[in-house]
Amino acid sequence: MQIIKSIQSRIYTIRDERVMLDFDLASLYEVETKALNQAVKRNIKRFPEDFMFQLTPDEWLNVSIQNEKINSSLAGNMNRSQIVTGSQKHRGNLPYAFTEQGVAMLSGVLKSDKAINMNIAIMRAFVDVRKILLKQSNISEQLIEIKERIGEHDVQLNELYDAMENLIDEKIAQLKWKDRERIGFKIKE
Repeated sequence: MQIIKSIQSRIYTIRDERVMLDFDLASLYEVETKALNQAVKRNIKRFPEDFMFQLTPDEWLNVSIQNEKINSSLAGNMNRSQIVTGSQKHRGNLPYAFTEQGVAMLSGVLKSDKAINMNIAIMRAFVDVRKILLKQSNISEQLIEIKERIGEHDVQLNELYDAMENLIDEKIAQLKWKDRERIGFKIKE
């Protein structure tokens, strides 16, 4: 379970896609980033743009900033030598981002036992992230429905209060009519 949480922390949202970066994947597969990218380039037909794309400088800057924030929060728990930021991992070249389908396609390119086992764990992490996002959207839908119901109840309660006020006003008017002093002939009983 710890490995899945570790993987989930390496999943970014870029261009409205959940992706993993080449250096994170290489680290998980225990291969060099250069070797991973060479294997991908040898099989480039397997990686269309919706499976893999290269980050723009702005996208890379945003990811680097996120990494630095994460690493600075982890700094209390680790030695400085253990912390490696994304910007140190990728000097010069912009990293490649792999969507869930791209990561799945990597299993056909990288054939070591470690790569296969890690791919299974990564797929599980993507599924867990998807489940979490579905729960969040379901919760927001439920909140909207509750707000609508409360609004309907407010209207119904206001109508009920108005009807009760009208009844009370009618009762008061009837009491006044009964309590008034009679004029005319009085019959003794």
